[in-house]
Amino acid sequence: MSPRSGLTTERVVRAAAEIADEIGFEKLTLSAVARKFGVKDPSLYVHVRNLHDLRVRVALLASDELNDRIGTALEGRSGKDALVAFADAYRSYVLDHPERYAATQIRMDPAEVGNEPALLRSIELTTAVLRGYELEEPEGLDAARLLRSTFHGFATLEAAGGFAHSRAPGSSWPHIVDALHLTLSNWPSYT
Repeated sequence: MSPRSGLTTERVVRAAAEIADEIGFEKLTLSAVARKFGVKDPSLYVHVRNLHDLRVRVALLASDELNDRIGTALEGRSGKDALVAFADAYRSYVLDHPERYAATQIRMDPAEVGNEPALLRSIELTTAVLRGYELEEPEGLDAARLLRSTFHGFATLEAAGGFAHSRAPGSSWPHIVDALHLTLSNWPSYT
């Protein structure tokens, strides 16, 4: 901790996530974080290497938060019930924190973050949902990609106001999740 400012890496990253929520992830700068703490930019270099490092750390924080929400929702559920819980938790996180969520979409160097617990837990949670559909590889990977692209696409479009129609997006959501359940239940075999 820096004695004058009370800075820690965790506080810097959390502040950066809050700033991203306020002004947008793409507008996040080291200067904005430094201003929040009333310090000069160089004071942050004790805690993060550069802007890219800060953004990766925000992405990992957001991934961890998203995983916590999904993990809590999945407890004691399986099959379609687990799929619905996962989908709803994913969508609600994106709607609550669209800019933090945007951080999770940045390209990260696998050599740098490949063993990060947040990223590994994301795979475990998705695998847990798909276990109820008894999909073997490579079908499991394809199904995971279908889920991620559907949840991501719908939620980010909804968060950006991309569904300009009199029918609320929330009215379509259960039907989309039902369609995913039917698709997963009738997944075509490659053999």
